[in-house]
Amino acid sequence: MTTAPDPDFEARIRASFAAQTMMTTLGATLAEVAPGHVRITSTIPPGARQQHGVGHAGLTFSIGDSAAGYAALSLMEPGQEVVTAEMKINLMAPARGDGLIAEGRVLRPGRRLMTVEANVWAVDADTRRHIAVMTGTMVPVPIQKETP
Repeated sequence: MTTAPDPDFEARIRASFAAQTMMTTLGATLAEVAPGHVRITSTIPPGARQQHGVGHAGLTFSIGDSAAGYAALSLMEPGQEVVTAEMKINLMAPARGDGLIAEGRVLRPGRRLMTVEANVWAVDADTRRHIAVMTGTMVPVPIQKETP
């Protein structure tokens, strides 16, 4: 089992997630936080559908990227934040159903680069369909206060 260097990592991640207006807009919820692993669930809101009526790839990518990024953040020291350097997505099936589940995990932690992955499933009643696989690189950066 992976150990988080910050004993308050979960509270830090939950506060960061709550500040993301994009996740609120997408109907996303932070469902599970553990060292090196994060699960995000989302509805498929009417404003996040593509022309065929299924969830847009942007919705799938957004929650997968956030799940992977927060998984990386869970293994960082206090005072650190994370940004995505690159993220690849393989869309394997349409995001058809009632909602989505994205699970992010750290494949390789590092001080300068963290290799991550996310898997996304579409959920419809009791059925779960694997719709996307993502791999990427997160970069630890010091926390900086943004000015409006």
